[in-house]
Amino acid sequence: MIPLTWLYAPGDHPRTVAKALTSGADVVIVDLEDAVAPDRKEYARAATADLLAEAQPVPVHVRVNALDTPLAAADLRALAGLPGVSGLRLPKVTGPEQIVRIAARTAPAGNGAPALYALLESAVGIERAHAIATAHPALRGIALGEADLRADLGVREDAGLEWPRSRVVVAARAAGLPPPAQSVHPDTRDLKGLAASCARGRALGFLGRAAIHPRQLPIIERAYLPTPEEIEQAETVVKAAARERGAQALEDGTFIDAAVVAAAQRTLSLARRR
Repeated sequence: MIPLTWLYAPGDHPRTVAKALTSGADVVIVDLEDAVAPDRKEYARAATADLLAEAQPVPVHVRVNALDTPLAAADLRALAGLPGVSGLRLPKVTGPEQIVRIAARTAPAGNGAPALYALLESAVGIERAHAIATAHPALRGIALGEADLRADLGVREDAGLEWPRSRVVVAARAAGLPPPAQSVHPDTRDLKGLAASCARGRALGFLGRAAIHPRQLPIIERAYLPTPEEIEQAETVVKAAARERGAQALEDGTFIDAAVVAAAQRTLSLARRR
């Protein structure tokens, strides 16, 4: 199934993580970094390792601590080989060499190497987006960390993030990776604003979004699922392509070619989530 919702849960609150696993999120992200106070880091790691010692009902990723700290090395040692860990999210990535180094550390994991996901949260990370995205086969996705990026760039309005957002979408697709998921919408009660922001993200080429509260999940899913009109149009395109190969014009004058057909097939794949 194509994931659309990615729910963060703090690693030092095992009950919250357990609730997240039954929230309906496509992927749960256990956070050991920003959501955990310094004096609770070790507890968060131990609690997460205990929980993920067994396989879970949904994919679980773990966001480890900053890669240039001893905390990250301890996180990787404790978690990389656990049956319940399907991915590791690497914060504040600034260059491809970090991905290569982490892949080398996690590859010998007894239960298979977990997939790696790079979070780009600085100007230098954005500038090196494509190099990071192509650094190693273990890397399965890239995404923005917009709170840190806003601080690094000194921007207050969304307009200042339009280019970095497009940059990460283009870098991911150029590297053959899935379209990235949007960064979190920090106001958990602003569901109308979340929906509007998701619509803008979808227009830029994002697919799905990270969340920090379960109430955000249905808004995100609804925003990224195709509408009935989009499904109908996609079905028309695919049927026409099956009848006649090559470029053609539909009865309503719409021109279709291989790229349009591929887009229609992606739309129908998403629609099958319903």
